Amino acid sequence: MIASNRMTSNSQSGWREQLRVVIFEADTPGGKAFDVLLLWAIALSVLAVMLESIASIRVQHGRALRVAEWLFTGLFTVEFALRLLCAPHPVRYARSIFGIVDLLAVIPTYVSLLIPGSQSLLVIRALRLLRVFRVLKLAHFLGEIEVLSAAMSASREKLIVFLSIVLTLVTILGSLMYLIEGEASGFTSIPRSIYWAIVTMTTVGYGDITPQSIPGQSLAAVVMILGYAIIAVPTGIVTAEIVEAARHRPVTTRVCMVCMSEGHEPSARFCRDCSARLEDPVL
Repeated sequence: MIASNRMTSNSQSGWREQLRVVIFEADTPGGKAFDVLLLWAIALSVLAVMLESIASIRVQHGRALRVAEWLFTGLFTVEFALRLLCAPHPVRYARSIFGIVDLLAVIPTYVSLLIPGSQSLLVIRALRLLRVFRVLKLAHFLGEIEVLSAAMSASREKLIVFLSIVLTLVTILGSLMYLIEGEASGFTSIPRSIYWAIVTMTTVGYGDITPQSIPGQSLAAVVMILGYAIIAVPTGIVTAEIVEAARHRPVTTRVCMVCMSEGHEPSARFCRDCSARLEDPVL
């Protein structure tokens, strides 16, 4: 009896492990085939949502697009359930970025039963197309994503300081323009003047509010030149961090089943983020 229970337990753990490799790993034939099919389904579902937003197409093919939407939602719901089933730590997976995105990919369709039109939010499924880097074994692209993420994280404090300085500048410059031009030129309040300063400093220049006096135009010229000058600051900050982070970028698509982190070095036996032991892919 005990031996029978053990065989049943081993059988269950065996098929769950095989399912885990197919669903979570892209370095195996089965995993690659699964992810390729999934990518096509995601792309087609996003296309269906976009086509449904076009009035002429919605009138002629609205019913077919709606049926397709529910079919894709059912498919992704089953996929999400299978991920929870075979993940060693289902709760951690559900709380990870990948789990949250996978969940958000199916919720809008069900919410649309209560709030019509909310299915348009299904375009969030496009985020799942980032799996293409894993599927095609473009590990160096996956590594570049990790490098960029690490660079942005490392430069977070510098960027916060930079943005604080910029916000202070646009507040002062907007207030000055409000005093110079006033309501007659469209600068009806300090917040609206700050909006003008932000638009001008970022070199967007909508032209909906423009200074009319010579002092105002002179200040506007200063803001424009200042915008060109400071635009290089965040670029330099992030570039320096990218160079630093690129020295230690990951090169594989292996997934940690504890924290769902991707892109570990080929020789890594433990996750770089949570130190959990990495699963060996079944080839």
